[in-house]
Amino acid sequence: MADRGGLLHPEIEDYDAKQTQDEVARGALLIDVREQHEWDAGHVPAATHIPMREIPNRIADLPRDRKIIFTCRSGNRSGSIKDYMIDEHGYTNVHNQLGGILAWQVEGLPVIK
Repeated sequence: MADRGGLLHPEIEDYDAKQTQDEVARGALLIDVREQHEWDAGHVPAATHIPMREIPNRIADLPRDRKIIFTCRSGNRSGSIKDYMIDEHGYTNVHNQLGGILAWQVEGLPVIK
């Protein structure tokens, strides 16, 4: 999976931190694709942790009938995963959280450490 920053599918909406929080409250699944040490340093309370390198082996864990938002540190890795899920697995309801956990923290949204 090349780091493409989620630029291949601008037709599929990405979300800022507050939009992500709203979408998760409405039932979207938030997947944090950072490494374990990054997750341990702080993560979004509602997030599920699946490191980027594990995504190809965990496709069966990712529902097709639910909106999925990917997040990481800054939005680059999660953008790549969004593109990967669309291009390689045909997902249509996957999104990137722009700015990742950094943007989440700038907005003052809750983080578990």
